[in-house]
Amino acid sequence: MTEELTIAEPADHFTGRAYIDPLFSPVAPQRTGAAYVTFVPGARSDWHTHPLGQTLVITSGTGWVQEWGGERKTVHAGDVVQCPPGVKHWHGATDNTTMVHMAIQESNDKGENVNWLEKVSDDQYLQAGEHE
Repeated sequence: MTEELTIAEPADHFTGRAYIDPLFSPVAPQRTGAAYVTFVPGARSDWHTHPLGQTLVITSGTGWVQEWGGERKTVHAGDVVQCPPGVKHWHGATDNTTMVHMAIQESNDKGENVNWLEKVSDDQYLQAGEHE
């Protein structure tokens, strides 16, 4: 039995503490990889895009997701979020709850599966959302 490595994500892609537990990486010719990501309260990703999109399966807790120019949405365990290719977005825990999701994405022909952008400001993170 092999033990999965938990990686504390670097501050250059996340605000707060986020931990990644890799599930599987693409093995050619496959291009799909997945990992569990745990966000502690207040933690979130930076704005980013995925060249071939991303699917998030919320496995526990409550979190927030937002597409650029859209309203922040609240997500709960059991929700599935589709992030279309090239759409700028962020996701993370709420300010007072932990959230865990399984992130599934494909790599493009260059082996890239994410394009990291700027930080999500505190004002953006704490804005009123559609379900507040």
